[in-house]
Amino acid sequence: MTQPLLETPGIPDFAGKIPSTFENFTLMKDTYYLFNPGRLERQDNTLRFVPKDEKGMELPAKFIPVEGLENLYVFGSLDANSALYNFLGKRGVSVHFFDYYEHYTGSFQPKEYLLAGKMQVEQTRAYLDPARRLHLARGFVDGASANMTRNLKYYAGRGRDLAPFIEAIGQYQAGFPVVRDVPALMGLEGNCRQTYYAAFDLILNEFEMGGRSKQPPGNEINALVSFGNMVCYTQALDAIYHTQLNPTISFLHEPGARRYSLALDIAEV
Repeated sequence: MTQPLLETPGIPDFAGKIPSTFENFTLMKDTYYLFNPGRLERQDNTLRFVPKDEKGMELPAKFIPVEGLENLYVFGSLDANSALYNFLGKRGVSVHFFDYYEHYTGSFQPKEYLLAGKMQVEQTRAYLDPARRLHLARGFVDGASANMTRNLKYYAGRGRDLAPFIEAIGQYQAGFPVVRDVPALMGLEGNCRQTYYAAFDLILNEFEMGGRSKQPPGNEINALVSFGNMVCYTQALDAIYHTQLNPTISFLHEPGARRYSLALDIAEV
């Protein structure tokens, strides 16, 4: 659950903390979401955020402990200087930015300290080998479809008639081992996801999805799915930066210019 740090009438809470899934696992760190515009600065060895209301007036400052902080998600206009980013970089804190429409626009990442040429060479070889690439791509699609099925079975156990959707995804899954190239595999994955989204109207009580729509989303549910997808994508990208993998070399999605396609692969799951 999001823990708001400040409540302002007429605008969303300026920041929310997402606690670690495993509270007793000391290596897990925290993520904060900044929704209000404002100024972020260093004060001693912590972060001081001065939010602004919808009229541009400054609100009382709040402090974000840098110890245990891993990610900042910025959805409002943020004033900061290079000294702050130097501080965040040294503490290993990533900052992810979103525009007015909550589209992901980019990230500030600490210096890449896990770079490994040998790993990049091997990752490239895996992409260039059709058999190895297809094997890895199947892993992403297997994970994605298994999670879709698990969610549908959860709601089927609570009275929804979702058996036809579960059966349809099972039929598509049966084709994963026999396809011979990645485009065909992506086609089956797309069919699974269309079937999954079609079941939402039976799962939801007060809203309708009416099929997947984006750019722009057609309704509240599609907007929520798009928002969740962007957060998931940035979480995947941040996880990749903690490894020696290159985020631009992917296996299910085709690598392209100016995008981290490996994060798209992982986010599928």
